[in-house]
Amino acid sequence: MLRLIREPVAAPDASLPEIAVRADRHDAARRRWRVVAEDGAEFGFELERPLRHGAVVAQTPAARYVLRQHAEPVLIVSLELPPSAAAGLGWAFGNMHLEASSEPGRLIVADCPAARQLLGRLGLPFACELLVFRPGHFARGLQSPHELGPSHRH
Repeated sequence: MLRLIREPVAAPDASLPEIAVRADRHDAARRRWRVVAEDGAEFGFELERPLRHGAVVAQTPAARYVLRQHAEPVLIVSLELPPSAAAGLGWAFGNMHLEASSEPGRLIVADCPAARQLLGRLGLPFACELLVFRPGHFARGLQSPHELGPSHRH
């Protein structure tokens, strides 16, 4: 039986066991979609705002259903650069409409040919990793990250 979800659980019970609801970042960024959880439960989403990795989408007396975004290949660029060079790098990715995020000291972009070409042209070294990519998630030093989110448009 399909369970319709309109918003994440406001006050989940962290003591309940977790059942993963797995999705790629493109599905998780949508407001209307369907998925089957690891235990076979079916969910349909009609959301006001897209979900985030780790959101509790439903809860029963026996378990919490938690959105777990698939890890994906990303490119990591060190931001141990002069501030003007780091700003220029951010501008270059944005100018190509490539989604990005950051953590203290590093810029993260999806691994794609355009990103690899740009980094090659700029002569910047990068590392490849597999992680949960959250475009629009920007950390500023040791402060809390700032979310621009999928609704951020120019």
